Amino acid sequence: MAVSANRLELLQIADAVAREKSIDRMIVIQAMADAIQKAARSRYGQETNIKADIDPKTGDIKLQRLLEVVENVEDYTTQIPLDLARDKNPDAQIGDHIAEPLPPMDFGRIAAQSAKQVIVQKVREAERDQQFEEYKDRVGEIVNGTVKRVEYGNVIVDLGKGEAIIRRDETIPRENFKYGDRVRAYIYDVRREQRGPQIFLSRTHPQFMAKLFTMEVPEIYDGVIELRSVARDPGSRAKIAVISNDSSIDPVGACVGMRGSRVQAVVGELQGEKIDIIPWSPDAASFIVNALQPAEVSKVVLDEEAERIDVVVPDDQLSLAIGRRGQNVRLASQLTGWEIDIMTEQEESERRQQEFTENTARFMEALNVDEMVAQLLASEGFGSIEEVAYVDSEEISSIEGFDAETAEELQARAREFLEKQEQELDEERKSLGVEDALKEIDGLTTAMLVTLGKNEIKTLEDFAGCAVDDLCGWIERKDGEVQRFEGALDEYKVSRTDAEAMIMQARIKAGWVTEEELLAAQQAEEAEGDEEGGEAEETATADQEPAAAAAEAPQA
Repeated sequence: MAVSANRLELLQIADAVAREKSIDRMIVIQAMADAIQKAARSRYGQETNIKADIDPKTGDIKLQRLLEVVENVEDYTTQIPLDLARDKNPDAQIGDHIAEPLPPMDFGRIAAQSAKQVIVQKVREAERDQQFEEYKDRVGEIVNGTVKRVEYGNVIVDLGKGEAIIRRDETIPRENFKYGDRVRAYIYDVRREQRGPQIFLSRTHPQFMAKLFTMEVPEIYDGVIELRSVARDPGSRAKIAVISNDSSIDPVGACVGMRGSRVQAVVGELQGEKIDIIPWSPDAASFIVNALQPAEVSKVVLDEEAERIDVVVPDDQLSLAIGRRGQNVRLASQLTGWEIDIMTEQEESERRQQEFTENTARFMEALNVDEMVAQLLASEGFGSIEEVAYVDSEEISSIEGFDAETAEELQARAREFLEKQEQELDEERKSLGVEDALKEIDGLTTAMLVTLGKNEIKTLEDFAGCAVDDLCGWIERKDGEVQRFEGALDEYKVSRTDAEAMIMQARIKAGWVTEEELLAAQQAEEAEGDEEGGEAEETATADQEPAAAAAEAPQA
C-alpha cells in the first residue's frame, strides 16, 4: 500500500520528537491521535464521542463516532436504539458501543493550533514521567551536572536529561557557583509534583561524604572496609567511623591512602573540610573515646539505658575535647549516637562529692539514721531508698560495722518510708484528677502519674494520644546548634522504647486498636523492610561496574 507524503511526514515527526525527548514513539502517536480527536470534536460538536486512531506503520488516520446502545434514545448524537444497532452488528447489546466511520477532515488554523497545544502538552507530560521514572530509583547516588543558573542562592543543575536543584541550605558554606561550572552532588529526594519531577541534590548530606569515600577507596566498595557512621559540620569538619572485615587491613590507613591521596581527593571536593577518620568499635566506651580525638580521656561513665556518657578529661584537655563552639563534642555525639557530657577531673570530683552529700542527707531523713551510717551507705554506692529497700540484705550486712540485724532494720525503715511516700503520691494523683485506669499500664509509677497530671495528661485517652516525644522530649538541630526540648517524663529517664510500649498499651485499653491489628501492622512493616533490603541489594549489584571504575582510579 502506498503511503502519501503527509502520512509519511506525520510518522517522521513522531519519530523525531520521540528521539529528541527520549520517550516512546507510541506516546507521541497517541498524543497526535488525541489532538485530532479534539479537533474533530470542535467540528462535529463537543458532546460527540469521537475516537481517532493512527496506524503506526502507515500513518493512516481513522475517525469514528462512538454511539452507546440504549433502549430509549435521549440524545441521537451519542446514543443509538438497540434495533438499529443490531442492523449494524447482530451481536450488539445494551451498553455496547457502535462505531460509525467519519469522513476525513481538513484542519483549520484554530483547529491546528489547538491540536498543536494538545500534542505539546502530552509530550511534556510523557517527558516528565520518563524523567521521574529514571531518577526515582537513583536516590542515594552521586550525579554530575552543569550549573544552569543560580536563583537566590539556590543552584539549578542541568543533569542532561533533566534539571535538579541544590537548595541554598544544601550547599557548603562559602561555596560559590556560576553558570557553566561542573558540580557533583548527592540525590537525596525525588518528588513528583504538578510542575514536573523535582530532583533535590545536596552537598552537605553526610552520605555525600560516604559515597565519595566509596568512590575513592576500593576496599570500601569491595566491602572489606565498612563505613559505619558519618557526622559532618559542612565546610568545616567531619568525622567518619570505619571498621575492617579483614584483620590484615588497617581501615584508617586505607581511607587515608598513600601520602593522604585518598582523603585529600575527598577534602578537595568538599572545599577543604577537615576529616577525622575514627576506628569503629563495638564497645561504646572505646568508640566514644576514639571519636573525641585528638583530646585525651581519663575516664568514662556510661548510662546505657539513657544512651548518655559522662567523659572526664584532664583540665588542659577540656577546650580540645569540646572544640571550637562545641564542634568536636557535637560531631562525636552525632557519630556515636550517644549524648556526651564532658567535664574536667576537678568538676567530676566536685560532682561526686555533691552526690555523696545529697545521698547522705537523703538516707538520714528517710531512714532516720545518724550521719555516719548514712555516709557508709552512700560510700558503698547506694544512691536511692529503693536500692536499700529491695537489694539483697547480704549486700548491706557485708558493709564493715553492719550486721544482719542492722541490715533488716534499715530495709524495714526503707520500705516503710516508700510505702508512706506511695500513699502521699497516690493522694496527690487523685487530687489532680488522674484516672485509676492509668495505674494499670505497665511501667507507669505513681510518681509518674502525678507528673502526668501536672502536665494535663489525666485520662487514658489523653495518654493514648501522646507521642513518644511528648514523654521523652526531643532534640532539634538548627544552624549547627542543638536545642533540647523536655518531655513530661524526662526526670524519670524513660527510654523511647518503653515510652512507645506504654502508649500502645493505653491505645489498646482505650479501644483505639487491637493487639491483632498491631501484630499485623508490625508483620507488614517487617515484610516491607525485607523487600526494600532486597531491592537495595539488587541496585548495589547493578551499579557495581561504574562504581568500581571510579574506585580503582585513585589506586592507579
